Amino acid sequence: MSIFHSMNTTASALTAQRLRMDVISSNMANAETTRGKLVNGEWEPYRRKSVVLTAQEGAGSFASQLNAAIGSSSKTAGNGVKVTSIKEDRETNFKLSYDPTNPDADEDGYVKLPNVDSLQEMTDLMSATRSYEANVTVFNANKSMLMKALEIGK
Repeated sequence: MSIFHSMNTTASALTAQRLRMDVISSNMANAETTRGKLVNGEWEPYRRKSVVLTAQEGAGSFASQLNAAIGSSSKTAGNGVKVTSIKEDRETNFKLSYDPTNPDADEDGYVKLPNVDSLQEMTDLMSATRSYEANVTVFNANKSMLMKALEIGK
């Protein structure tokens, strides 16, 4: 394990949380977009997207990492996170709004709106922001420890 391993782990988390914030911002920007994608010749509203994160290869479970850290195993600590995919929410139905004057209204006068919930998006954004800030704090603490270690040799 190199001395920069923890910085690489934290950097992977920072990258993942940044992408998560970008996807949330995209969801909020398209919360009223009724023409998100052309499907079979008809416009479909924007679908909410979410980021799927997983542990990077070699990270293992928490128990295996704890046992490796306690024991004399040569396994390394966690390797951070990676973005597996960005998936669309196909389970939540579109919202319906009655507006017969809208060009996207169906024959009954209802317009399909995206399945984006602004409250949920704000909650997710706060969570991603706090996680990002926590990882910046970890990164800075690690950098400070490495700088102090360099001063030992003076």
